[in-house]
Amino acid sequence: MSSGAASAKPASIAPMISVTVPICNEAGSLRELYDRTRQALERLGRPWEIVFVNDGSSDGSEDILDEIAEADPQVRVIHFRRNFGQTAAMMAGFDFAQGEIIVPMDGDLQNDPADIAVLLDKIDEGFDVVSGWRRDRQDDAVTRNFPSIMANRLISWVSGVRLHDFGCSLKAYRREVIEGVRLYGEMHRFLPIYTRWHGAKIAEVGVRHYPRTSGESKYGLERVLKVLADLITVKFLDRFQQKPMYLFGAVGLFSCAISLFAGGYAVWRKWGDPVLYYLSSGRWTDGESFIKNPLLLTCIVTAMTGVMCILMGLLAEMIMRTFYESQRKPVYMVRAVRNVRPEAHKEPAAVVNLR
Repeated sequence: MSSGAASAKPASIAPMISVTVPICNEAGSLRELYDRTRQALERLGRPWEIVFVNDGSSDGSEDILDEIAEADPQVRVIHFRRNFGQTAAMMAGFDFAQGEIIVPMDGDLQNDPADIAVLLDKIDEGFDVVSGWRRDRQDDAVTRNFPSIMANRLISWVSGVRLHDFGCSLKAYRREVIEGVRLYGEMHRFLPIYTRWHGAKIAEVGVRHYPRTSGESKYGLERVLKVLADLITVKFLDRFQQKPMYLFGAVGLFSCAISLFAGGYAVWRKWGDPVLYYLSSGRWTDGESFIKNPLLLTCIVTAMTGVMCILMGLLAEMIMRTFYESQRKPVYMVRAVRNVRPEAHKEPAAVVNLR
């Protein structure tokens, strides 16, 4: 055998693609969704699988999914005991997916499975996350599109992650940037922000969007309030997850400063003003009573608020340390190492091989 043959390397294998689809009462579109997604994946020429997550459907979607899975071994189906919401269904899809690249997608046929190829082309350029942008969104302009535009601008400004469409489910993720990420409530729209915390390179590409042809939308205007509440949580986790005392302590010290000012001013109006009047006129007069203005009450309330905030900050610091130390979670992420033996690291270093 020649040395050239001995040193030859095996041909690289294209990474497996996992398409995850949360399903909630989409029986009318399931078979078409499966057919179009399968055709789009077969054209890629890569290993693939489809993971359907049945989020407590009650319209016969369960039976249709079971039939599809029985006919196609590349289809995996997870049935929830009840409806847990889109975020939980998306999280289950990530947990059960086996591919190196994971592509979540809506199950209502408003996303085009053919756009998966566009996302993967961008992944192949070296990006870790590629987000779809519904440039020509086919939803109601008043109840869906306008609130979405304003919410996306607000999220981009607060988070620093510049995307036009956080709400588009059609995205592509390298597995390593979402491993270990846990989503709660309705946090799935903020997943690109979580991946940015892990050092991911993020890109955005335009994708097609179609009107809903069956089923009903699960979102309304109340979603705006939920997004705002979730955004506050995300911003807190971004800035203060490892240093909560900075937030609670700052608020507590500010409240204490207001308390000292209000209390001092109340004392001055009670005794300082009469002294100045006596020195200037030689006559004594009574100062303003504490009960004639709100300064003393302001002093007491802000002092209590300040003390409680500082105590909450100390409690949050203890909880944060318990969270990291009891579960041996790393407080940093290592992208790569050179000439470092694995045994040289006693603590988990969370090595993430980002490109």
